[in-house]
Amino acid sequence: MRGRALAAAVTAAVLVTTPVPAVAGPRAAAAPAGTPVPCPHTVPPAAARPPRPVPPPAVPEAQRVGGDALATPGLIVPPGTPAPPALTATSWVVADLDSGAVLGACGPHEYGTPASTQKLLLAATMMPKLDPKQLATVTRPDLDIEPGSSAVGLVQGGRYRVETLWLGLLLNSGNEAANLLARLGAGSVPAGVAAMNAKARELGALQTHAVTPSGLDGRGQFTSAYDLALIGRACFAIPDFRRYALTRSTTIPAQPALKQTGFQIQNENKLIYNYPGALGGKTGFTELARHTYVGAAQRAGRRLVVTLLGAERYPLAGWKQGAALLDWGFSLPKDASVGRLVKPGELTAEEAAPAASPPPAASEPDPADTPGTAAAYRAAEDWTRRWWPVAAGAGVVLFVLVTVLLIRSRGDRGRRRRGPGRRRAA
Repeated sequence: MRGRALAAAVTAAVLVTTPVPAVAGPRAAAAPAGTPVPCPHTVPPAAARPPRPVPPPAVPEAQRVGGDALATPGLIVPPGTPAPPALTATSWVVADLDSGAVLGACGPHEYGTPASTQKLLLAATMMPKLDPKQLATVTRPDLDIEPGSSAVGLVQGGRYRVETLWLGLLLNSGNEAANLLARLGAGSVPAGVAAMNAKARELGALQTHAVTPSGLDGRGQFTSAYDLALIGRACFAIPDFRRYALTRSTTIPAQPALKQTGFQIQNENKLIYNYPGALGGKTGFTELARHTYVGAAQRAGRRLVVTLLGAERYPLAGWKQGAALLDWGFSLPKDASVGRLVKPGELTAEEAAPAASPPPAASEPDPADTPGTAAAYRAAEDWTRRWWPVAAGAGVVLFVLVTVLLIRSRGDRGRRRRGPGRRRAA
């Protein structure tokens, strides 16, 4: 990207509906040249909403992950294909779950705020580690979530199977279930978040930085539509996830010892009720992130995944915008592609591009919080992990030496004041 001025110009350009005509020519990725092509965009109704978090500075290497054609803040579609639908989403990706081909995208590597789609990163990280039959006990810290945010209704001291927790997380977007699953999988919520960030790097999601396991807004928490496609693909590779994502309803069991009766929850992802061949996915919303969505479906032997960020509910709900993109994707030839989803582990530490360290997710920028890079962030983490024990040990040794010297100095002064052979009174 050419800088902040270009990004601002593109943002202004996509605020109006701009149909993109089909381009004649062979079916191959059209690499952006010059001014980016504005994405087809509809203007949502005016609404009072907080300022969007300031994104980190662009890192060219990270924006080219998956192919040079994806390094654009605008629209990228295969030449000769019909225009994608006009949406309120600020960025989106349509990709093939099996081949990994990216069929089309709008600002695929532009930073966005994930909201509850971040729960998919938690699932990709912890689901392979946890036994679904394991019983887990809810603690008071597990229930420490933002007042009024989505919750399953777990109670302190309640005992639930891990499978029930996953269903509560994916069907009802339970934030307390996210805390508990992060703690179970890594020993603590902070350790769980660290494991999520490590998983993101393994998947090649270089623009993703988690701060909370649930997707509740946190300072410096970002992702991209491309990263969400990588994360979604990892989730749909897990059999248990596929089963949970298509579950329409489940019962949260009673806790007789705590005098709580059982109750039923329903899947909030309306795609599974209304879209033929739906495979499930995850909805998300916070005031900062607006509406976010990840969904997948299969048709005629193809499985596609769609991701979108920064959408408004009107004129179309997030899942409906996802459905429109899925229809568009299924209309394209099977060999259509503008890039690809990298494979887990493909980007080694030497090959991986440093992603920008996200800035504060605050309404006003904090001058003390100057955005750095994720590489620097990881280096600081590595330094702390490797050298903190050494530094702490050196500090203890230094403290003991200083203490001994002070004691000896005071003893010498006392002996000089008393003179030789003189004792203090009892």
